Amino acid sequence: MKNIVLTFISALVFISYLNAQQKGAHISFEKEVHDFGKIKEDGGKVEYKFMFTNTGDSPLIITNVKASCGCTAPTWTEKPVMPGQKGYVNAVFDPRNRPGNFNKSIMVQSNSANARNLLRITGEVLPREKTVEDYYPKQIDELRLQTNHFAFVKVYSNEIKKDTLKIYNASATDLELTFGRVPEYIKLTTIPKVLRPGEKGIIVGEYDGKKANDWGFISSRLDVLINGKKASGYFVVSARVEEDFSNYSAQDLANAPKITFDNTTFDFGKTNSNDPIEHQFKLTNNGKSDLIIRKIRATCGCTTVAPEKTVIKPGESTSFKAIFNPGGRKGMQRKSIYVISNDPKNSNVRLMITGEIIN
Repeated sequence: MKNIVLTFISALVFISYLNAQQKGAHISFEKEVHDFGKIKEDGGKVEYKFMFTNTGDSPLIITNVKASCGCTAPTWTEKPVMPGQKGYVNAVFDPRNRPGNFNKSIMVQSNSANARNLLRITGEVLPREKTVEDYYPKQIDELRLQTNHFAFVKVYSNEIKKDTLKIYNASATDLELTFGRVPEYIKLTTIPKVLRPGEKGIIVGEYDGKKANDWGFISSRLDVLINGKKASGYFVVSARVEEDFSNYSAQDLANAPKITFDNTTFDFGKTNSNDPIEHQFKLTNNGKSDLIIRKIRATCGCTTVAPEKTVIKPGESTSFKAIFNPGGRKGMQRKSIYVISNDPKNSNVRLMITGEIIN
């Protein structure tokens, strides 16, 4: 009787095991979220191996693993995992240049009944201590700079705009910084005048929109002089000079000039010729006061011929010729021409020359 009972219990256990086993392949992860906690930005890569078991009754195959961003580099068990056997998905996280909290997902695809499984790694990257190179990434000889490009962005033609940028003497000797080929509308002052070794300073820049006597985007490349000698690098100062219409009243705007073009895009179609392509752009002043053409600027590959007149009375029209020289170019072409005027509502009009060169 005792043997019969034991046999019955064994049969029940075996049947329970068969019932517990999933039909087909089935992936079961030990955990689906791992928290790395606090890690250092300069501490190198960290990794965690997500372990799983095939709780099904046929071989399990992982077909693809995809991370939510390039900062994780997953690897996994690539050979089939037999029923009852274990496998892994290994997640690697690189904290470099990623300070702060992170929460990244990893999508695992397989032939399991639950074909898609989402894993997640979390934690906090403690920022590394910044170096001189971080604060002053640009280097010209022994001088380090926040940047070597003084971008004033927009400067009105009636203002003097000021800005500053930081510099650092990375040498073992005193350093005096000056500049060469500086236009009269730009003023650069170094404070202090002489930087001691390891000393920080600033460059104070002034851009005089009135003295620039120009319109639109202007870029000036200056020589850098260290202790009176020309350095190996250069310095760029740029700005977009515009007319200031901010004080115009509603009446001023109503009486202002208004620039209107017959067309703002010329499509020359398809051509296999390298001969210059010409087009006449016509404009009319539909406003109530004189329209003044300040400047016409073309991009690479285009030239323009000055308009017949630059002061256009209300109701009058004028035109100018734009010339596109293919110069061996091939494929689709999109060239821009900018017309700057004293129209307060449309002071910078973009014209386009487009087409395809098929030779």
